[in-house]
Amino acid sequence: IGWHEDHAATEAAGALMARTDDMFAALASPARREVLRLLLGGPRSVNDLASHFDMRRPSVSEHLRVLREAGLVSERKAGRERHYQLEARPLMELSEWLDPYEQFWRQRLTALRGVLEEDL
Repeated sequence: IGWHEDHAATEAAGALMARTDDMFAALASPARREVLRLLLGGPRSVNDLASHFDMRRPSVSEHLRVLREAGLVSERKAGRERHYQLEARPLMELSEWLDPYEQFWRQRLTALRGVLEEDL
């Protein structure tokens, strides 16, 4: 691999890590995770989403902004309303990023189960 290809791969990995950091930061909030859960059923307006929370509409809009900037939701204007929908691709990328860690812990737990069963 030449320098340019190696440099491009390093930049791509860095961009993925930055997106992953943004997604984890966005998902750190229980309110934002609840917004994503609500959007599983399809696009919703800000007012509809806000009706599910004990917070004012501007606070819900701020949560939606963070989710949008992390790429987890997209926004579409419909007249005077804004509708938000879940974006699956970033969550799939995050799942793919987490997969090796999940496999690591599954193997560890399987090995632990084997040791514990030997002792019985």
